[in-house]
Amino acid sequence: MLIHVCALCGYEYNPKEGDPDNGVKENTDFEDIPEDWVCPLCGASKEDFEAELREDDDEESY
Repeated sequence: MLIHVCALCGYEYNPKEGDPDNGVKENTDFEDIPEDWVCPLCGASKEDFEAELREDDDEESY
């Protein structure tokens, strides 16, 4: 899963969760968030976020 991490405060935007407190619905890709959206913790802009690939916790290992 691709998440985006704020380089200033470490907030992790998870597309599965979205940011409902700030009008971003669940399952919204980072690229689809409005350009004027800011980090809910520190107010950083989208440009201050870095993509990070993580293993999906919901997948089962066989």
